[in-house]
Amino acid sequence: MTSAASEEFDLVVRGGTALTADPARPQIDDAVIGIRDGRLAIVAAASEVGDLSASRTIDASGFVITPGLINVHTHTILCMVRGVAEDMGFAPAYTPGVPHGHEVTPDEARALARLGAMEAMLFGSTLINDSYVHADVTLPAMAELGLRVFACGRIHDVDFSTVHRQVWEHKQAIGERTLSEAVSLAERWDGAFGGRAGVQLAAHAPDTCSRDLLKAIDTARRNLGLRVNIHLAQSRIEVERVRERDGMTTVELLDDVGLLDDRLLATHCLFLTDDDIVRVGRAGVTVNHIPKGNATGGTAAPTSRLRRAGARLALGTDNMHADMVEVMRWALAIGRLQEGAVTDFWQPEHVFRMATLDGARAMGLEHEIGSLEPGKKADLVGFDFRRAHLTPNVNPLGNLIHVAQGRDVDFVVVDGRVVVEGGRPTLVDEAEVRSEAARAASQLWGRVEKAA
Repeated sequence: MTSAASEEFDLVVRGGTALTADPARPQIDDAVIGIRDGRLAIVAAASEVGDLSASRTIDASGFVITPGLINVHTHTILCMVRGVAEDMGFAPAYTPGVPHGHEVTPDEARALARLGAMEAMLFGSTLINDSYVHADVTLPAMAELGLRVFACGRIHDVDFSTVHRQVWEHKQAIGERTLSEAVSLAERWDGAFGGRAGVQLAAHAPDTCSRDLLKAIDTARRNLGLRVNIHLAQSRIEVERVRERDGMTTVELLDDVGLLDDRLLATHCLFLTDDDIVRVGRAGVTVNHIPKGNATGGTAAPTSRLRRAGARLALGTDNMHADMVEVMRWALAIGRLQEGAVTDFWQPEHVFRMATLDGARAMGLEHEIGSLEPGKKADLVGFDFRRAHLTPNVNPLGNLIHVAQGRDVDFVVVDGRVVVEGGRPTLVDEAEVRSEAARAASQLWGRVEKAA
């Protein structure tokens, strides 16, 4: 037994099955997790540690415990169009008849972002990578809920007030302003909230960023040591627009301006040429795979080919919902559809890793989070498997991926602090967050309908 058994812990989670995402020991039955000073001090079987002295103990018997899920791409404010935009065929920014980012006030952005972030946290995400508008307001507002938040306002030089009418007009002043705001955001908030807040430069897309702006973003990220996330090959419109404007594919454009490397997070990657796939893989780009959102729109990224080419895959929810468990399930199904069979190439452990350790690597945090290993930050999730749809529990990982849902989350711990307990947030009033967001959405939709 370990000598740490005689030491005092801040929190001990005892019992249940730990799915660690640690390749050296992926599953621990009857697990004991000891947390001290916000970090994992012990991750072991009960027989290996005996009794532990702790300020607080959580009995997780009948639970499955995982690392916090990492959502590498979301737009929390766009919960305002859930249940609507999914059936309109394309992203809200390009779609008439829905509220757009330039129409959202700072107060509305704050209210909606808090709802989206709270939903993600309640479903087991301990880190979200968010981008949209008014990030100077939404980033601290979301971080106050207790989860890890990376955020950035979208960087672009197109006039978004006309894009939904299929008019692209690039204006240098817009690009200078949005990039400057992103840089200022990083200077103020990157590393804030005890390290729970961060910034990636959120270039919107190759069709909404001119070549000159993409070069400026590359310069800024190198000067600041930041990563860049961008929507890439998300639509035929984008691909055609860049081909017409720049005479090349969107991937070739990013390669040409210096952005295509292992510090780029490229979201969607739906409409790629054979050469594009080779380039993305060779560069070690992380593809932010959005399996459910894309499938809802009738598309899917060529994830099997991207994996074989060397690309890294991580998972995100994008718009309208925040259930990363459901996203893992869709990622597995879409991979198998591409293979045309159930093979060793797509198994539950692959998509689980994408939502945990590979997500952490995409964020540059693989040494701090993403797996349950001693020394890492104490971010973990407890799924209550004492439910009919999760019984029997012969294969915990299989049950998690194929059957579980985000709403099976009972508790969430971030930095050693319990931020969700009994399926409820501990640091905010859930009803108040919901009410404020509903009111903000009603105001937005009212203005859209009035202007129609």
